[in-house]
Parts: sequence; C-alpha cells; structure tokens
Amino acid sequence: MKRRDILKGISILPLGGAVSVLPFTARASSKARKRDLYKELGVRTFINAAGTYTFMTGSLMHDYVIDAIESSWQEFCLLDELQDKVGQKIAAMVHSEAAVITAGAFSGLTLGLAGVLTGTDVEKVKQLPFLEGTGMKSEVICQNAHKIDYNHALTNTGCKMVYVDTVEDVEKAVNEKTALMHFLNIEADKGKIGHEEWVALGKKYNVPTSNDIAADVPPVSNLTRFNDMGFDFVVVSGGKAIRGPQSAGLLMGKKKIIDGARLHMPPRGYNIGRGMKVNKEEIVGMYVALEHFMTADHDAEFKVWEEQIATIENAVKPVNGVSTKVFVPKLGNITPTLEVSWDKSVIKLTSKELLEKLRNGTPSIEVMPREENSINITVWVMKRGQEKIVAKKLKEALT
Repeated sequence: MKRRDILKGISILPLGGAVSVLPFTARASSKARKRDLYKELGVRTFINAAGTYTFMTGSLMHDYVIDAIESSWQEFCLLDELQDKVGQKIAAMVHSEAAVITAGAFSGLTLGLAGVLTGTDVEKVKQLPFLEGTGMKSEVICQNAHKIDYNHALTNTGCKMVYVDTVEDVEKAVNEKTALMHFLNIEADKGKIGHEEWVALGKKYNVPTSNDIAADVPPVSNLTRFNDMGFDFVVVSGGKAIRGPQSAGLLMGKKKIIDGARLHMPPRGYNIGRGMKVNKEEIVGMYVALEHFMTADHDAEFKVWEEQIATIENAVKPVNGVSTKVFVPKLGNITPTLEVSWDKSVIKLTSKELLEKLRNGTPSIEVMPREENSINITVWVMKRGQEKIVAKKLKEALT
C-alpha cells in the first residue's frame, strides 16, 4: 500500500473506537504458546539419550535464555552496538581481546579466517572468496589428523588447505601464502603436534593460529584455556552444552582479527558472510546462556549426570547377555557416557534394530549406535526424570 492509502484508511476509522488499532506487542497471541505445533505438524519429538547433535536440534535452551530472548524481541536496537556491548562482556569472561556472536561455530571459522585475510580493508573484504591477484594470502596449514568435512568453513574464504603430519612438514609448508595454522581440539590426541607446540610454531613463523572447539565444552575451562594459551582465534558452538540458541556460536580472539571478521558479518552486505545473520534475540540469548554457563556449579551437575547414568546402567546390567561400561571422553563432551553392548547369540538384535525399537516406542527415544551390537547413551541433555523412562524402555527392548 502507498503511504497516502494508509493515511486515508486511518482517516475513515470510526472515532468511537469500534475498530481498534492495537500496538504490535498487544496483538501477540498468547494462544500461540499453548499450541502443540509439533503435534499439529506431525513432527516426532523424543527423549534425547544420544547427545548434542545438530540433526537432533542440538540441545534445549534453559528458561533464563528464553526469558532473555522474550525480553529483547519487543524493542529495536542497532545490531553493531549490541554486538559491541555483548562482545566486550564476553571477551572479559573468556580471557580474549575481543569476541562476537556468530551463526554457529562453522561460520565463526569462516569469519575468523576472513578477518585474518582482509583485516579492516573494506576493498579486500569485497573481494573474498576470489583471492587470486589480490595479494592476500591463500593457504591454511592443518594436520592430517585434523582433516574433517567442517574444514570447508575455511575454504569458503577462497583459501586452500595444506595438510601436514610433523613439525618438519610445517616448516616446509610455511611460505608467503600461509594465512593460518588451524587446529582441531577434538582430534588433539591423534595428531603429532599438540596445542602448545602448534601455537609456538605459529609464533615462530608469524602465522596466526586457530582452534575449533565446537562441541568441546564441558569442561568450562576450555572457554578460557585456549585463549590463555595464545591461539589467535577460537570458535565454539552456542547451541550445545552452553544451551544458547542452536543457530548461535562464538568467535573469540585477537581484536584485530575480530574487527576484521565483523566487516564480513551483517548488517554489511558486500561480503561472504552476509548469509551468516544473527538476530538481536539470538545475541542476547547466547550472552545470557554463556554468562550462566561460566558461573554454574559444574561439579554438582556432573554428579547428577553420574546418578542418572547409574539409573540406566543398573536397570540393564542384570539382563542376560548384556555388558556395560561407563566412560568419560577425554577431549570433548566430557560427560559420563554409558556403553551398552550385548552378546548377539543371546540377544538377537542389531544396534540398528534396537535403535528402531526405541525410536518407534512411546515415548520415542534416540540413542547413538556404535558397533553392530553396541550403543552409547548420554544423559546431559535429558530433562530430569527421563533417565528412568530410558532405563525402563531400554531394558524392555533388550529383553
């Protein structure tokens, strides 16, 4: 509608108030909150005994995160100002020079490297991912043990990956085109070069270093440890253990890199990161989620997880043919994990068949299959009391 048509429409409204033009916030229907939209849409919901996987929608936000989101949706603000203020608060929490909320850890990698490549030169920002002939660097060194699909986040900038195994390989690979030396925390024990040595090599050759710790909290100390260690930028997912919005993440590191990365983010539109938009509600929600995560009693929480795992283990361990083992991963998702395996000659089930039984049951339950006769179960994204349901249903399925 044209402006004059809108004004004309307003002018003919009855003065007695028979037609009410309510403020936007007053028109928001409370009924929407009461609708079971998953049920309406025919979408299956389930008890998550598997973990914080993106295809399972990560984790559930805490009430205080939802409260923060709801407190911020009714007003406008400038996106850059909000990122500035939140970034300053978060940087102080995580011991980095600067920080910014991103659209997940993957976008954090792309934006971090983009910031390394261009700095705050707007003309260079406009040229990515077309690096040829620009004078910008174009190679990222990474250990073969750290070669994963998510490294595509780095090649999105136009850079190519150069994979190495040893310190000697790094020394041969570094050249005038080297933009970054990238590290993958979850595979730290598989590579031949550890965290500290990787950072030292970067400093020796004046090459920035990065660390992908996407799903590697808890422990909460990882949010400060790698910044203190000297990595130039670090990325982490926001929608996993931190339990912020699933589509949010955190890029933290040296101020000059974050300043450069910000030029590749909305609200600017001349860059490779335009589609990596984070709205004001996600920024505020992520900030509050991180604030609580940094100050939570993680020892007490760990004890609760151990008790929940014990509930499930004690239910299935007596089943004939079943064996159990509780372990804690060393590098990422450091939470109690229950491995349940069984003798196939006694229990005539494959892990896939067991998964389908649990998935198709009431309530539906998701677990993580391992080998043909083994599954893993975690409890840290369950609601309280759901471990009892999982214990009962798993025992029934195995017997």
